[in-house]
Amino acid sequence: MRQLININKDWTFLKGAEDSENTFEKEIVTLPHTWNAIDGQDGGADYYRGVCYYDKKIALADLPVADEYYLEINAANSSAKVILNGEEIATHDGGYSTFRVKLNLKEENELRIAVDNSPNEKVYPQFADFTFYGGLYRDVNIIAVNATHFDLDYYGGKGLMITPIIDGDNAKVNLTTFITNKGENDQVKYVIKDKEGVVIYEKLTADLSVDTVIENVNKWHARRNPYLYTCEVAIIRDGNEIDAISDRFGCRSYKIDPEKGFILNGEEYPLHGVSRHQDRLGIGNALLPEHHLEDMDLICEVGANTIRLAHYQHAQYFYDLCDERGMVVWAEIPYISHHLVDGRENTISQMKELVVQNYNHASIVVWGLSNEISMAGSSPELIENHTYLNDMVHEMDKTRLTTVACVSMASPADPYAHISDVLSYNHYFGWYGGDTSMNGPWFDKYHAKYPNRAIGVSEYGCEALNWHSSTPMQGDYTEEYQAFYHEELIKQLFTRKYLWSTHVWNMFDFGADARAEGGENGQNHKGLVTMDRKYKKDSFYAYKAWLSDEPFVHLCGKRYIDRVEDVTKVTVYSNLPEVELFANGVSLGKVTADDHFFRFEVPNVGETTLKAVAGDFTDEGIIRKVDKMNEDYLLKEQGAVLNWFDVTTIDGRYSINDKISEIMKSFKGKIWLLKFALRMLKKFKSNKNSPIGKSTKGAKIPGGIMQMVGGFTILRISGMTGMLEIRFTKEELLKYNAELNRIKRK
Repeated sequence: MRQLININKDWTFLKGAEDSENTFEKEIVTLPHTWNAIDGQDGGADYYRGVCYYDKKIALADLPVADEYYLEINAANSSAKVILNGEEIATHDGGYSTFRVKLNLKEENELRIAVDNSPNEKVYPQFADFTFYGGLYRDVNIIAVNATHFDLDYYGGKGLMITPIIDGDNAKVNLTTFITNKGENDQVKYVIKDKEGVVIYEKLTADLSVDTVIENVNKWHARRNPYLYTCEVAIIRDGNEIDAISDRFGCRSYKIDPEKGFILNGEEYPLHGVSRHQDRLGIGNALLPEHHLEDMDLICEVGANTIRLAHYQHAQYFYDLCDERGMVVWAEIPYISHHLVDGRENTISQMKELVVQNYNHASIVVWGLSNEISMAGSSPELIENHTYLNDMVHEMDKTRLTTVACVSMASPADPYAHISDVLSYNHYFGWYGGDTSMNGPWFDKYHAKYPNRAIGVSEYGCEALNWHSSTPMQGDYTEEYQAFYHEELIKQLFTRKYLWSTHVWNMFDFGADARAEGGENGQNHKGLVTMDRKYKKDSFYAYKAWLSDEPFVHLCGKRYIDRVEDVTKVTVYSNLPEVELFANGVSLGKVTADDHFFRFEVPNVGETTLKAVAGDFTDEGIIRKVDKMNEDYLLKEQGAVLNWFDVTTIDGRYSINDKISEIMKSFKGKIWLLKFALRMLKKFKSNKNSPIGKSTKGAKIPGGIMQMVGGFTILRISGMTGMLEIRFTKEELLKYNAELNRIKRK
């Protein structure tokens, strides 16, 4: 019988190639492990991308007796070579999926896994706004099996495909098995059990595929009823089991309608949720089960019913949690940002692994082909690759739909945006230029032009750290602006029925080592929760107010205590109909709000204890009157990046605090912007490390993108270019400001 032996403990780890000057001391590690847990999150120049080695001695006597042994590696980022007793026996490209290697073991064996996350031109991802953590960051096992066994060789799959199709109150279920070295007289025993473990179907046959019907089926109905059945299959020889596996499945039907959105089991089921990156502060992507579980608990608390698992295959344990908790899932491969000419085969292999390994998960409804892949413009090769992937996925899985996540600059008329069954857009109007009011109307315009095309929102968000302001503005990285942004987007997106899904970017702050903005390098801070999972930002509760049925009240601004104004605005979030606010025990009145956002004007004198009351629920905080703004609440000067309040402004003249759209109103302003664009271009060309500089060669920016760009201030643009390996000096910025100070405002 099959046995799984976990071998996570006691690996000898060597960072850097043995013949390299960058070789580090050997150490003993336990998996999961990544070598970028720190340097992949600090924004420094120490982010190591290269080859590292994991070595382990394996004695045959320590393993159960079996005909064959397989090494199962659940993730090795980004590429791996398996070397057994000095001989290379396998390679694998793709850092997020399971792969297995058959081992021909001797009595004593030396196993080496060489893992490599070096930059290259063939393995995705290469250019993306997240850290590519190198390492063996999920479990590594040895599987001991009979020579006849359920398949272990095909793209890391389970050897069992379960295909349920709803037919009225019943479900037609096909069970297909894949067996290596099946004997002439071997039979397969098929068993289906309900949630309580009661056998509802059993059959012994020589057939590798059987069909049955579950009458009066309990439908998997997402968070309302995530009902799962279990399928157990065994190979029977001479009355004995020689191999056995099992998997869970759910029975559901769904469709995505261009007018009504997502429909589950015949009922409209609006999808509103989050995207998730898997990494954590100080841990990287070397997660333990309790980390995955905490993430799922937080996602459930906020009230989400859908998750976009970005931008790669996640751990099987997390997909299992999605099945159990009733999350509707978008699963995708890391075909992202920049189409690699030599990467076509890698998109195919990673997509095959994603579909094969996750076929049985009831939670998954769409396979994502790519993300923001047209950032550098579309091309015939890109379109052909998407067409191939789309057709391949439909051949492999005839029950699910395909989708893509388009970036704002991708024209809705681009042929690549019409290949998948449905699509979504990544829009950041109100953060990366434009303003929040542009989001809903953009989708209305798209929907009017393509009424038969289902459209959703795959990303939207803005960054927030522990900065604060009573007058928040785009680009200030305050918790207050993030809260305002999400309030506006909730009201715009959740009220448009035709949107098939909305996914906040992101549920959690995540590592992006190339980032240098917001006052804390190495992270993307768009999360509703901090990267260590210890703090839920105010925006978390804005979504909880709209999406969760769990009664609560939340007083916003608990980290914003010192305030200079005589009367300050206080916001409370709740999913209850009425909130009363007390200041030092004195009621400031009761407020009702249809949008779940309750506003109060609070006198700011001395120190005030605030208490929000909604039904039986309360929340408290304090504010304190101060004469001048607390410097700890202000984004500090970082390198050459100035803050808006550091910039000299002259009445009637422009400055680098002005938006491009305002400067464009002046003829002299247009001339200055042209000079500024040429300066930017010169910096791009002079820096070979800039991925944008590489990927935008020969690309055309659609005219529509200028509406979004017009929302940027010059200062905002200068502060964002650090992650593109482009730097402005403080002297340059002050020079640009002085030039604009000489141009009269129109």
